[in-house]
Amino acid sequence: MKKNIILFLFAATGMVQAQQIDTMTRSHTLEAVSVGATRAEGVSRMGGAVGGIEIGQGELFRAACCNLGESFVTNPSVDVNYNDAAVGARQIKLLGLSGQYVQMLVEGLPMAGGAAQPYLLGYVPGAWMKSIAVSKGTSSVKQGFQSITGQINVEYLKPEDEQGLSLNLYGNSLLKAEGNLVANLHLNHHLSTELLAHYEQDFAHHDTDGDLWHDSPAVRQLNLQNRWKYMRGRYIMHAGVGLVDESREGGQLLSASDVPFRALVDSRRYEAYMKHAILLDAEHNTNLALMATAVHHALDGAFGNTDHPEDASRPSERYANKHNSLTSQLILEHDFDDIHSLSAGLSVAADRMEESLSSFLLPNDSEEVTPGAYVQYTFKPNYHFTAMAGLRADRSSLFGTFATPRLHLKWMVNDWVTFRGSVGKGYRTTYPLAEHHYLIASGRTLKVGTDPLQEQAWNSGISGAFTIPAGDRNVLVNAEFYHTEFQHQAVVDYDSDPSRITIADLDGRSFSSTLQVDASCDIVEELNVLAAFRYNYVRCTYGGELMEKPLQSRYKGLLTLSWKPLMALWQVDLTLQLNGPGRVPEYVGADGTLVESHDFPAYPQLNLQVTREFRHFSLYVGGENLTNYRQPDPVVNAANPWSATFDPTLVWGPVHGIMAYAGLRMNIGKL
Repeated sequence: MKKNIILFLFAATGMVQAQQIDTMTRSHTLEAVSVGATRAEGVSRMGGAVGGIEIGQGELFRAACCNLGESFVTNPSVDVNYNDAAVGARQIKLLGLSGQYVQMLVEGLPMAGGAAQPYLLGYVPGAWMKSIAVSKGTSSVKQGFQSITGQINVEYLKPEDEQGLSLNLYGNSLLKAEGNLVANLHLNHHLSTELLAHYEQDFAHHDTDGDLWHDSPAVRQLNLQNRWKYMRGRYIMHAGVGLVDESREGGQLLSASDVPFRALVDSRRYEAYMKHAILLDAEHNTNLALMATAVHHALDGAFGNTDHPEDASRPSERYANKHNSLTSQLILEHDFDDIHSLSAGLSVAADRMEESLSSFLLPNDSEEVTPGAYVQYTFKPNYHFTAMAGLRADRSSLFGTFATPRLHLKWMVNDWVTFRGSVGKGYRTTYPLAEHHYLIASGRTLKVGTDPLQEQAWNSGISGAFTIPAGDRNVLVNAEFYHTEFQHQAVVDYDSDPSRITIADLDGRSFSSTLQVDASCDIVEELNVLAAFRYNYVRCTYGGELMEKPLQSRYKGLLTLSWKPLMALWQVDLTLQLNGPGRVPEYVGADGTLVESHDFPAYPQLNLQVTREFRHFSLYVGGENLTNYRQPDPVVNAANPWSATFDPTLVWGPVHGIMAYAGLRMNIGKL
């Protein structure tokens, strides 16, 4: 009885989908979450039918990890890049494709994108995170139809965690400072609450390449959340509210001109969520859960002459966006026996987008309401084989009815060899102008429709995990291949016309194929080594021609070493990346001549961090991009930002050189 209740508490909150961690210790699992022995301090491979990894706090602490966007430095599967050199929009890349094709979740609930999409990674502070689950390919249908290349689910620190107060302070050589606070209070045996607070600010403006343009925007962000948990008998409730207030200041330095070109983006985001669950039948782990989240995101952007409107020769473009999003799910889960289990549910998602661009005569509004239902069946006849099949049916008020089939298979040959396979379809509603509003800063003509599009793609993949004995140690090897094929896609086209950027529905073929091999081993008890290589083959049709996707590295090599001497009181982490070459689309240079499409070079990046653990706190110091490699001239024609040849969006490499940092993590104790 006690075991079943514990399983229910995890499953009903809808945290991590369908996964049990691969360890030599086995435990019974529901489709929603892993319960049992996990190596939370590092990286554990998911053990269910869906392939992926879970990144624990120990792995996150191997780097500064100021936010979710900086949490994948030591991960071979996920890349994080700047989209532009104006507002510092960042995106992850998984399976060779941009992060909008990854379904982003916080504790099983979706993070609303829209105009917030380029900045979402910065809205999840690293000090708040307990773990990150990264699954590849189309994932479970339980969380919706949006996953195309994968799913990233962030678990925050919990109100029910050990009562107390912790602080995380950070500063770097670019004069950025950051503070984080996590406070847990147990009001009684049934009720607990948690306060999460984050503040960051850049106190300086940097121009290391001397082009009088911000290397990256100065950011000020206040981020707050208050979370609650109530548990009594067979009922459990989680609820919370949150606020993000952020401003970004990029563009030319104020000293560059009497009328500088500025890129200013102010965002304010309100969030609220709730989860209710009740255990109906402990013997069969039957539980019913209701989950809902609501988000209001408002963004105001100004690009160009923001300070001197009397100078009509140097205009400005203003973009405003308000996005309201509501999603809710009703989930029923039941185990018929140890072999057969079922998850079924109903959902509804509603989005209202209001956006305006000063060059348009009228604002553009759109609404979409999408009710849906799903069923997911898991068949596990024995310890070695698992099959999970899911089907969704949804009806969009904009795009009509569509179905989402997905299938995942796992065959554990023995304790040393495991194979997985998956195939499935994903859909995504995209708002082209909202999600790519940073392109407004470019001098190129921006041609984009204001109506939302529905992207569609099939994803299939196979993988093998092998444990190879090497003396008294084991080498863990993983090999995988994934292919994504689009039927519809909002394509950002730089190639059809070098004086224009067009965003339109795919006319032709678009696909991505990735092959990755990685191996890790504890060389000695104190030293772990990971080596990985990934090759990306990404093609899309531009102007009727199938071409290599621009600004995308063809391969990535990764080598990480983690050394914990002296009873793990010290920890030294070194990460070396080799980012392969890729294609730069043709553009018009500052002198007005056409610069033909060409390759950017491969480049290395080296990061190092040293951590000293004490009883109640730890100190860490480190450096990023110690190879000091920077993309030369990331801003095209930076001296003439009002010209048609100006373009800050062709970013493919680092814009900062060497950066040093230091930080403090402290546990103060009970409140």
